[in-house]
Amino acid sequence: MHHKNGKETDMAVRLIVQMEAKPGKIDELVERFNVRITEVVKEKGCEQYELYLSTERPNQLVLLERWANEESLEDHLELNRQRGSNISDLRSGDTKLERYTIDD
Repeated sequence: MHHKNGKETDMAVRLIVQMEAKPGKIDELVERFNVRITEVVKEKGCEQYELYLSTERPNQLVLLERWANEESLEDHLELNRQRGSNISDLRSGDTKLERYTIDD
């Protein structure tokens, strides 16, 4: 197994990102995410990057990400920093991010 900063790097990584759209901004937020999704799925190591809308809570969304390994996720996060965020102004409250490792 490869180690980077004390972490095993050949395990897949799952991110579950919960967020809430500002009132009246859900459609615009989804549109902006759809543009980003087309870019992200082309990135090396991206195995899943999908946005889901809650059927029970209006304005609530969850982004499911799966990356081949920690390194591909770190590369993605760096690309996001370079892209800048055109979605943060459409979200309200805290975005909750949970990271899981998957030992395939």
